[in-house]
Amino acid sequence: QLQLVESGGGLVQPGGSLRLSCATTSPFVLDVYAVGWFRQAPGKDREGIFCISSFDGSTYSSDSVKGRFTFSRDNPKNTVYLQMNSLKPEDTGVYYCALGGPSPSVQAMCQTDGSYEYDYWGQGIQVTVSA
Repeated sequence: QLQLVESGGGLVQPGGSLRLSCATTSPFVLDVYAVGWFRQAPGKDREGIFCISSFDGSTYSSDSVKGRFTFSRDNPKNTVYLQMNSLKPEDTGVYYCALGGPSPSVQAMCQTDGSYEYDYWGQGIQVTVSA
């Protein structure tokens, strides 16, 4: 059974940076699966913040993180990363990575209305941005 293991969260001051990692327990899956990063702030719905399609490699990032968060991957290490810079208190929340099948719409992959379903989810990791 494929599992996703997240790490790299924690407490950081506003303006600081963190890099989240999402490692898969099975090799080669990052070559074929689409990837999504989501977060859930206290009292709010889960939000899709970055998604990359396995269909054509296109990406989508939410306006809330655009220009501050970047995605990368290391396929030999079976790991994807979310580099988060210029962090704000409103970035506080639990962050999740997810893997899913092909989708013709990378934007749909980042929606939470059920239009796209991921196959695997990480356990979630806390990020707190506070002075």
